[in-house]
Amino acid sequence: MTTAPTLDTTAVRIIRGEDEHLAHNYHPLPVVVSQGEGVWVTDVEGKRYLDLLSAYSALNFGHRHPALVAAVTEQLGKLTLTSRAFHNDKLGAFAAALADLCGKDLVLPMNTGAEAVETGIKTARAWAYRVKGVAPDAATIVVANGNFHGRTTTIVGFSDDPTARDGFGPFTPGFISVPYGDAAAIDAAIDENTAAVLIEPIQGEAGVIIPPEGYLKAVREICTRNNVLFIADEIQSGLGRVGATFACDREGVVPDVYLMGKALGGGILAVSAIAANRDVLGVIQPGEHGSTFGGNPLAAAVGLKVVEMLATGEYQERAVALGEHLKAKLDELIGHGVTEVRAAGLWAGVDIDPAVGTGREVAERLLARGVLVKDTHGQTIRIAPPLTIRATELDWAIEQLKLVLDD
Repeated sequence: MTTAPTLDTTAVRIIRGEDEHLAHNYHPLPVVVSQGEGVWVTDVEGKRYLDLLSAYSALNFGHRHPALVAAVTEQLGKLTLTSRAFHNDKLGAFAAALADLCGKDLVLPMNTGAEAVETGIKTARAWAYRVKGVAPDAATIVVANGNFHGRTTTIVGFSDDPTARDGFGPFTPGFISVPYGDAAAIDAAIDENTAAVLIEPIQGEAGVIIPPEGYLKAVREICTRNNVLFIADEIQSGLGRVGATFACDREGVVPDVYLMGKALGGGILAVSAIAANRDVLGVIQPGEHGSTFGGNPLAAAVGLKVVEMLATGEYQERAVALGEHLKAKLDELIGHGVTEVRAAGLWAGVDIDPAVGTGREVAERLLARGVLVKDTHGQTIRIAPPLTIRATELDWAIEQLKLVLDD
């Protein structure tokens, strides 16, 4: 479907320009993308690549989905920003639709996923002091080892990833970390000062780590029994990615607080939100939390269209069927350059045999064959194509992976 990409002077010049003027906070693959449509992107030399990363699930609906582009284009011609100092005619409809999708009373819109997590932390602490009766400044939140919730100084303070954490202290206190997937460890960590348990239903950055069956149900029961909020970070796992609207749906579990982002902006804008019932999110009062751009009319317009698309169930169904197809194809590679495959819907973590190479090396070899993936934690590549992908495109991508593993 594509020839092996090579960097001529145009791409090299662009990459060198970035290296000269951009802070080196990322180590991107050597491809310069200039266009995208559906599941395909095109580089500055006109070469096409199948996008199996979807901007870490921000592009669940693919590049420039016509319905999303139309919603944004229409709104661009009317109003883009008011700040929350004034009402706008899009925010209420967006909040109502998103609250209905989540089955919650209230929504608080922000921009980035990290902002959603910070909003969840502030809400949990306010709830602990104002509702539960925890002593001032004593509230704690239980988190999981291997977590990735963002890159603010508060969030990296409870990360155990040295790359994210080291050199950025001192850190905010009030977090207790326990092994992921161990509900008994959560139970043991809770005391009278615990405000919340904050976990990813599936850990994405860690390599698509899926907890044992029953874990989420156990967490729900523990939180209910101890009068502790269950906060689910669904920023990567939610909004159709795993074959359900939320990853918590896989166990029929409803958290007290949903954290959402990435796909909520349709791959066009940074849109995030938290959703909870009034007895939880209602603790936030005017002036205590906000954002100049949070809930702006442009974001509300695209977010509303995303919610409407998810409400049909079409994308969740595609993720189930195509996810089963993808998992079956990937499982065939175990013992042939792959040591383990973990998958949920159209989301997979593939552990590469060190004898074949590192995750980064495999990603670079796939790039040469016209397939875009990203490595994580040394030996793992993540596969998360847009939910609009076709089975034949998945088959072609897996064939390229087979060829790379056999090289």
